[in-house]
Amino acid sequence: MRKSIIYLATGLLLTSCADLDQKSISSIDKDNFYQSKEDIETAINGVYQEFTVDGFYGMFNNQSIYINDLQTDYVKAGAQTNSAHIRELSNFAVQPTNVFVSYAWEEHYTAINRANVVIDKVTDASWLDEQSKQNYINEARFLRGFMYFNLVRYFGGVPIVLHDGEGEGAARNSVDEVYEQIVADLTAAENLPADYTTLDSKASSLAASALLSKVYLVWAQTSSEQGKANQNAYYQKAIDYANKVINSGKYKLLDKFIDNWSVDKKHGAEHIFSIEHDRTINGNVSGHCTFATNWSNSEPVLLATSDKYYEQTDPRDQRRDGSWAKRLYDPNTGEDFVFTIPRFRKYIDSLNYANPASAGNSAGQSTNTTIIRYAEVLLIKAEAENELNGPTTAAYDAINQVRRRAYWSPYENVQNTPSDGSALDLAGLTKEEFRERLREERRLEFVLEGQRWFDLIRWHILIKYVKANTPTDAETLGTKTTKIQNVSKKNYLLPLPQDQLILNPNLEQNWGYSGESGDGPYGPEFE
Repeated sequence: MRKSIIYLATGLLLTSCADLDQKSISSIDKDNFYQSKEDIETAINGVYQEFTVDGFYGMFNNQSIYINDLQTDYVKAGAQTNSAHIRELSNFAVQPTNVFVSYAWEEHYTAINRANVVIDKVTDASWLDEQSKQNYINEARFLRGFMYFNLVRYFGGVPIVLHDGEGEGAARNSVDEVYEQIVADLTAAENLPADYTTLDSKASSLAASALLSKVYLVWAQTSSEQGKANQNAYYQKAIDYANKVINSGKYKLLDKFIDNWSVDKKHGAEHIFSIEHDRTINGNVSGHCTFATNWSNSEPVLLATSDKYYEQTDPRDQRRDGSWAKRLYDPNTGEDFVFTIPRFRKYIDSLNYANPASAGNSAGQSTNTTIIRYAEVLLIKAEAENELNGPTTAAYDAINQVRRRAYWSPYENVQNTPSDGSALDLAGLTKEEFRERLREERRLEFVLEGQRWFDLIRWHILIKYVKANTPTDAETLGTKTTKIQNVSKKNYLLPLPQDQLILNPNLEQNWGYSGESGDGPYGPEFE
């Protein structure tokens, strides 16, 4: 039986990761290891390494997509799926024994524990100069805060463990306590020097600011005591932190939307924080099951529920063909292949799919996972501004920047407008109308980026949206789903893993996963 993951073994199992200078070693002794800056950097890279371990089930290999997009209306488990765990997520029937849920808990706490060891050991490193000490600690705190931000959105209140060896038997902290810790860690990370890194796959001051803008937006929309009491203050903080990123002048929207996922354009001007992937290293890939059946209509493991999402997207909006592949050049025939149901375009490595060394599986082989990019910071500002003050000039400016890029033709250098004759720039909307347009922009912008389930649950519209928008059995054009029949209020959180409940009797299962009926802790605002 595995030991509880919130009380972890402290040896770090490291492998190298693209663009991170890592030492490949089998194990290290935490008590004798921290003797040089190189040792510390190796240990910190061990935290990053946890983001892409465990192959198929890795945190940002497939896990974030399977949990955060499969549990929505627009993605389903295709006919080639032979995993009950994937079908559980697809059909809102996830169980406490689901392997994706178990790995999510384990891998996040493994990363947290590694960060804790770094923080403790560097704090005690009297030989280290003070500036370097603070930089290493703040980098580790960025990573720890990021992990807790995922955990609180997945599971609700979770145990807060800040030092190695303190997690055994820990009870769950409240949602607000977890958010307080996230804010404390990311605020510390804002003190990283501006020149600390040139990579968007490493912690940085502006990446911390960007995540803080998102943290405060989400916290303002929780039903927690502090979230409700401080909602307006948190919206203002979301705006303030977004403005730090915007006013820095460091980032901009790429003219060509799809360049955000091109393997030869990593670390681009829109990328704020990303996870590195390289298919040649330890199965370190993302989204590869979205194109596993290649140029055929045989359904891959992960598939759109129907073609309606592609068909409903304006052909002048470059996000349509940047997010969906309805037609794709087949190097085997020299002609375009037209799919009955479009494939997810962002994870198709078009630079390498004709390369014999790619073995025919081009999806996600070296495509980075984007955690937060400049487009999202603009939409965070627009959303928070509207929720706090209504559709102000600042709100319109932020959302319209995203819309202008969407309708920009990078091939013709022409600013297009919507095909239906409506205005490109939004104007004259009520607060409620702006809110709905903002939500639609996020849907169009973040297809298969691990955002949709998080969005639907923070807006408290998961059930309403899934029931209203999931394609009918006829519209699915193949594999049917039971999304509409199964979705319920318990799906606003994941279940705690069953093995962790056994190992730690002080953990309590989330409501609805032990046979409870009714509404439980979810009021009428949870539609």
